[in-house]
Amino acid sequence: MAVTHECDYPPEAGRKAVVVKSAIDSNWPSDEIDRAVKEHGREGKSVYAIDLQGLREADPELILTQEICDVCAVDYDEVVRAASSLPRPPRVLSLNPHRLSDVLRDIEKVGEATGKGNEGEKLARRLRARIQQVKERASRSDRRPRVACLEWLDPLYSAGHWVPEMIDLAGGEDGLAHAGEPSAEITWNRVVDFAPEIVVLMPCGFDLERTLKEIHRVRRLPGWQEIPAVREGRVFAVNGHAYFNRPGPRLVDGLEILAQIVHPEIFPWQAPPEAAQKIREA
Repeated sequence: MAVTHECDYPPEAGRKAVVVKSAIDSNWPSDEIDRAVKEHGREGKSVYAIDLQGLREADPELILTQEICDVCAVDYDEVVRAASSLPRPPRVLSLNPHRLSDVLRDIEKVGEATGKGNEGEKLARRLRARIQQVKERASRSDRRPRVACLEWLDPLYSAGHWVPEMIDLAGGEDGLAHAGEPSAEITWNRVVDFAPEIVVLMPCGFDLERTLKEIHRVRRLPGWQEIPAVREGRVFAVNGHAYFNRPGPRLVDGLEILAQIVHPEIFPWQAPPEAAQKIREA
């Protein structure tokens, strides 16, 4: 078995051979990462490289990949070429979810592809039940606060795909993105005009500690202190890497965390310390 440089969950994944590496250092500042990604794109270069020798040694029967985002993983066509070059070409299963329902179906697909169909169906069923429970509890409130989920801080990106749906399920209103559509770069004026009552910082690929180091990028924006969320002390940083950015079972944990942020009067705070934190302005 082998993994990519981003595979860190469950913990056992960290003990597997890494066969995909990135040309970008995740410790770079946000604006430098963005410039490097865009430069690679302009030059037609991939941000990622496959270790073909390592892939041969792993000798996989199945490769899981995705076509949602070239910034997040190796290009699908490159994966197919690498797979076809192996002595025993494996099956390549591409997962391309844009909504929570897609993620749950993909869990079932992976279960079936790995000979664990029953387990995949049971897990998806449990996750659907948890999603429905959040939806039903959130519906007890007739208030739907305006929520801005930011997936990158310099430049600003609104969180797309399944995140707008998560906001809706948690009882909030997203005026910066639409469910099922990709994350997109937005202007600061759009955020100001939306006047969010809650702001959630969830930079793609960043854990909570890394996100906290980037907060100065939004604090320095003109009018930051005047946003309702800032005035009312409802700005949060979360571990986007674990609970919001990647399509997997932990998105439902992320939904439950988001519900605690949006409607604390209904959902008591239970988020682990490493998952989310309220930002206190000086």
